Amino acid sequence: MKAKLGIAPIAWWNDDLAELSDDVSLEECLRQASEAGFTGMETGRRFPMDMNELGPILKRYGISVCGGWFSGLLLDGDMEAEKDRIRAQMDFFIAAGAPCIVYGETARSIQGIRSAPLATKPRLSEEDIRTYGRKMTTFAEWCADEGMPLAYHHHMAAPIETEAELDLLMRHSGKALHLLFDTGHMYFAGGNLLRVIDNHHARISHVHTKDVRKTVIDRIDRKKESFLDAVVKGAFTVPGDGSIDFLPISNDSRPMIMKAGLLWKLNRTRPSTRRWKWPARDMLPSCSLWRRRNIA
Repeated sequence: MKAKLGIAPIAWWNDDLAELSDDVSLEECLRQASEAGFTGMETGRRFPMDMNELGPILKRYGISVCGGWFSGLLLDGDMEAEKDRIRAQMDFFIAAGAPCIVYGETARSIQGIRSAPLATKPRLSEEDIRTYGRKMTTFAEWCADEGMPLAYHHHMAAPIETEAELDLLMRHSGKALHLLFDTGHMYFAGGNLLRVIDNHHARISHVHTKDVRKTVIDRIDRKKESFLDAVVKGAFTVPGDGSIDFLPISNDSRPMIMKAGLLWKLNRTRPSTRRWKWPARDMLPSCSLWRRRNIA
């Protein structure tokens, strides 16, 4: 099985901070992605969620839908209500031939609250996570049975942020709940990237290869500044431009690499119409991942 190489529209516009990115159209985003060699794109706020409208646009640029965020509320919510909430997106993704829906837990999350310091993120006990893991497993099983698997996105300022929290969720959930491994969010949270892969590679179905600038995140006052403050200050960047060494990750030969969809991610931090450069994309031919896995 080949890995697929895609990108997320957050490299062009930010769905949480619209003021940063009112200058790039959907078609310009797709054109640049295609020109850079990407064949997949996650959905974002400028994507029409109707394949009759979106399909011809994607075809023009040789791009397919390779995932997209769902703002889940299952931590505090009702199972049947959550099924109703995801139904329309699920039907759209099935029609688009997408490999998964990216589930991000937004119940109790402070990731979108500019005034909420990082230190005030929600904290769950192991018993809380055990209960949550059972609910997520049931929900993931239902989604898979309906034809659309989930990939769970650990995230800064969310209930499952740290390596320890992720370990507990994986321990207390079933194999139907796949994992989206985000290098940037896990590094920001203080996790060991290779250890996370060691522990959970069998569950990883989707990878966000997001980079971070350590000099920026080290200066963030987590008692006063929020996740969105960190975004605006430039905590995240394109792979190869930050502090993460991607070579040990990309050279890994575990099954995760064989089955995962790889997503280049960059959090947009300022308005600009300049052409993006992709240093890590140019780096890939020197990696054994590129040579052995024939990423396309």
